This record gives sequence, structure tokens and C-alpha cells, in this order.
Amino acid sequence: MEKLGIAITGSGSAVPETSMDNQALSELVETSDEWISTRTGIRQRRLALPTESLTTLATAASSQAIAAAGIKPTDLDLILLATSTPDDLFGTACRIQAQLGATKAVAFDLTAACSGFVFGLVTAAQYIRTGVYQNVLLIGADILSRWVDWQDRRTCVLFGDGAGAVVLQANDSDRLLGFALKSDGTQNHYLNLNYQASPQELIPGTQITQGTFQPITMNGKEVYRFAAQKVPEIIDKALFQANLSVDQIDWLLLHQANQRILDTVAQRLNIPEHKVISNLANYGNTSAASIPLALDEAVRQGKIKPNDIIATSGFGAGLTWGAAIFQWGR
Repeated sequence: MEKLGIAITGSGSAVPETSMDNQALSELVETSDEWISTRTGIRQRRLALPTESLTTLATAASSQAIAAAGIKPTDLDLILLATSTPDDLFGTACRIQAQLGATKAVAFDLTAACSGFVFGLVTAAQYIRTGVYQNVLLIGADILSRWVDWQDRRTCVLFGDGAGAVVLQANDSDRLLGFALKSDGTQNHYLNLNYQASPQELIPGTQITQGTFQPITMNGKEVYRFAAQKVPEIIDKALFQANLSVDQIDWLLLHQANQRILDTVAQRLNIPEHKVISNLANYGNTSAASIPLALDEAVRQGKIKPNDIIATSGFGAGLTWGAAIFQWGR
């Protein structure tokens, strides 16, 4: 009998060695540790060295997840890389596939900014539930320091670099209990990493554009308002689909954007503080990496135990947002 349920059987994470605390940041722009930590909860962030790449971080996180799941790289059928900051615009998942030696796996990138990991989780689940693939590696990884304007104090204090990964496997019982995904492109302009180009005339009468991507721009107030309203709603939707009530949740694992957002969402859902997973003080906002990074840390600390029910939600550029309710382990 074919196994058409899914289980998340292993996790891993990797961050650059170099960290920059708020004090050091205040030498770059006019800000202070007090200002940053009271408004965001962030105290430091990791920054990728020139010798580090998205591929190296993602491969390190993936190796841990594969080992934790008790499988070999050659057992993988599919590798999904959720990222907005690839090493190569044509995609970076194949580079990771080669580094891991996952010779049987098909690999591709998926972009949904800070919602990427949750969107990837749901995407991976479809392949397993339809019986197409049995073993899927899902990676969330971003090197946002590449695309931050280090003179813009509204954004440069927020972001950090990192990678997290999980292995999903076909299972007798389905451990993905419910999910919901949403997009609203009418609010796209609140958070962008835009391509900007100047026209060039190739030959008379034929123009093209060439340029590069411009640093992150964000309307912090609007993004905060969006998250505070939409995230509790979508978690409610996913809980309804899972036929669970809020008090049955063991852990609330949100995209680590801002401690105020975490607190507000938990309050609106009536989830007590001790159930809220937060590690953004050490890493800042690592975009697609934030959920798997926090998940792996909590698993390795022994906080998250097998069969614990986790409500997770990603939200960000697009604007996109989504939630998933899953049980940890087989």
C-alpha cells in the first residue's frame, strides 16, 4: 500500500560565523541598541562573508536535515529551494543538489520571499500526497545582506543571513494537518527588491534595458499592519481545516520578522507567551530561512518533541502570506 501522508522527519540549519550587533550597526547609521531592540526585538544578525554563498549555507543546513531524517542524499527525489537571493538568477537548487551528491533528485528554486518556506512546505506536500515522490528536501535560505542599503536605517537594522532545511517523507499518517495560502499583489509596492535599468539602443530603432537589482525598500508601518491583521486570520483558517482549536497548539512558529508582530499575533490568537518560538534577537529577519532556522534550533534544544503540534505562518513581500499546521516527527 502506497504511503500518501507526509511527515517532517529531520531538520538542519546553518548561519554565517560573522555577527554584527546593534552597537556596531550604530557606527554605520544613526541608531542605537535601545532603539532597535525595543522596536524590533533584534540584538544582532549574521552576515555572510565573501567566501560564503547561498549554496554553502544551504548545503550545510541540508546535510544536517538529511542526517537527522536518517536517510542518504541519494534517497532524495526532490529538492525545493525557497529563496529570493540566489547565487545565480537561473537558480541555485541544482548547485546544492550537486554539492550534496543527491544524484536522483530533481531540483528547482521557488520564490515567495518571507513566505517561501510555508509555500514550499505545501508544494512539497502535494508531490508526496499524489504519490509522485517519497523523499523531499525543502530549504529556506537567504543572504539579504547582499541587497540591503546599509545607509537606510529603516531597513538595514532588520535583516540577516541564514539557511534552514527540513526533510519531508511519505508516511502512513498525514502529519500536515491543515494549511492556507494567500497573495495580494495590490499591496506589492510596500516591500520590494526591484530590478532597475536604463534603456540602451542596440542598433537604431531597437532598444533594450540593462541594469541590476536595487536595495530593499519597505514601508514598515504598512507591512506591520498587514501582518498583524492577516496572520491571525490565516492561522485560524488553517486550524479550521485541521479541525483543531487554538489551545491544542503546542508551539506558534512565525516568520521571525519583528518581536512586536510575534507578540501581537500571539495575543490576538490567545496563545500564551511560553508557546511562542522566537530567536530573532540573535539572527534578525532571515526571510525564507527564518522558520526552518527557528524550528531546527527548538528541536535541537529539546523544546519541540515528537508529536508536538506546530502552527507556523510566513508573511512578506508579494504580498504573500500562509499558514500550516503540522505535527513534528513521524
